[in-house]
Amino acid sequence: MAKKYQAPHFLHEKVTHETYERWLRRKAQAHLKRDRLRGNTTATGETYRVAIHEAVEASGGLDAYTGEALDWSLISQYDNDKSQAQRRAYKKGFALLPTVDHVGDGTGAADFRICGWRTNDLKNDLAFDELLEVCRSVLEHHGYIVQDSAE
Repeated sequence: MAKKYQAPHFLHEKVTHETYERWLRRKAQAHLKRDRLRGNTTATGETYRVAIHEAVEASGGLDAYTGEALDWSLISQYDNDKSQAQRRAYKKGFALLPTVDHVGDGTGAADFRICGWRTNDLKNDLAFDELLEVCRSVLEHHGYIVQDSAE
């Protein structure tokens, strides 16, 4: 019998179906809870699971913003006790942990992208164009790109 949320083919050697489905359900529930607190009264667990699963499939296993290969073997591996003991060094090892990023503010229809934890931390609540502007500012400040004098 086929599973409802079959792990995409690019995950078959990286995680079990059970691990993928448990991750999918936990992520959908966490985003649903947050979005309901933000006033989204139409969101459901099923619509969130479908939207997140579709985002995973669309990702091809890559970070939607950087194109980096995500480390799917890291899902469900984070250990809070180790994180508290090792702090930055531990969290740094999870930079390419797949995370679910809202495309909007969470008050509309379910719309997500998959990206690494580091990218999601960097992006925070920024819209994509705002993220690009921050990146451009950093690059200009450090001389990697020269601002067009016509701007």
